[in-house]
Amino acid sequence: MSNYLLELATARRNGIPLGITSVCSAHPTVLRAAVRRASATKQHVLIEATCNQVNHLGGYTGMTPADFVSLVKAIAAEEGLERSLLIFGGDHLGPNPWRKEHAEAALAKARDMVEAYVAAGFSKIHIDTSMGCAGEPAALDDRTIARRAADLCQVAEDAANAAGLPPPVYVLGTEVPVPGGADHMLDRVEPTSPEAARSTISIHREIFAAAGLDDAFERVLAFVVQPGVEFGSENFVEYNPPKAVNLAGVLRDHGKLVFEAHSTDYQPEEALTALVRDGFSILKVGPGLTFAYRQALYGLDMIASELVPSYGTRPLVATMERLMLEHPGDWQGHYHGDDASLRLQRHYSYSDRIRYYWNRPEAASAVQTLLDALKGRSIPQPLLHQFLPGWATAGSNAEGILLNAVDDVLAIYERAIHQR
Repeated sequence: MSNYLLELATARRNGIPLGITSVCSAHPTVLRAAVRRASATKQHVLIEATCNQVNHLGGYTGMTPADFVSLVKAIAAEEGLERSLLIFGGDHLGPNPWRKEHAEAALAKARDMVEAYVAAGFSKIHIDTSMGCAGEPAALDDRTIARRAADLCQVAEDAANAAGLPPPVYVLGTEVPVPGGADHMLDRVEPTSPEAARSTISIHREIFAAAGLDDAFERVLAFVVQPGVEFGSENFVEYNPPKAVNLAGVLRDHGKLVFEAHSTDYQPEEALTALVRDGFSILKVGPGLTFAYRQALYGLDMIASELVPSYGTRPLVATMERLMLEHPGDWQGHYHGDDASLRLQRHYSYSDRIRYYWNRPEAASAVQTLLDALKGRSIPQPLLHQFLPGWATAGSNAEGILLNAVDDVLAIYERAIHQR
């Protein structure tokens, strides 16, 4: 499973553009769409959970790493996916969820989290210790970051050994886009400088060696760098290959490595294809998938309003607006402007902060009410063309339309990572 990830660098060295999509979501519809595609194509699927989303204390989903693995495995069994094709990854594992605490306390919780992830069967571990904790600078120096990364790596190695599991593969590096997207309009994003990338790799290699982690460092498959992609609330910055050519050139001196690209959501297919061609072989996507899910769901909400007299007028949207106003913590500070602008962003932003609300009971109930209203009903093609023109031929089954909406995004990534 994780051995497949190590083949990415081999393919790059041999001049074969090969990548993998990192599906960063805990939404059941997104997970099912990803697993169903893998089952149909017989290709590996990489499912990742983030430190805020899933951790040993529950995260914002309420799931521990073991819970998350159980959920995905259950979906995989239902979809007939061969177990060897399923890879679990842990994203941004480090002190980030507890960075308002002092470093000692935050790192202690990070150790417990890493141990729980590895013991649950996560075989790809992205260690991210780049953030300062209480009383520290927001951005730490490279050596402090590397020392903390080595500490968490040792925890992962010990956890795998104790559980009788194969040792994990690792992703390191600190220069990542803002998790979940930027909170402002973007004009441009500068790629990581080649000098910074080389320095990061060198310092981590040195400190891991000093900590007796040479063998673990041999299993580092990628470093996270900024290739020059990002999305904000209302726009995204497209990958510009000439600007990243010197950064991509760093890989010529590091034959066993590829780069991992975060925030690739909303990139057009040609940009994703170029990223893989240039050695950014791991493409992370999350909000872009739940954005497509929300887009289809809101279209169905309008269809049901027209088709089912007893359904009402867009009750799903009304429920989500009420939820987000009553519990603003997951979008306030990320969206800016007057009341009208804030309302639009709450529902339609590329940052897709609404994704934090779908697992709330009120939201789940509203979605189920929508699906029940459309169950057994044939949606006329003209209504599909009016409200969901992109999926007008996807069939009249509401749940199928939601899956197809997510799968359309995954299909773009599939073509980019398996170039012919």
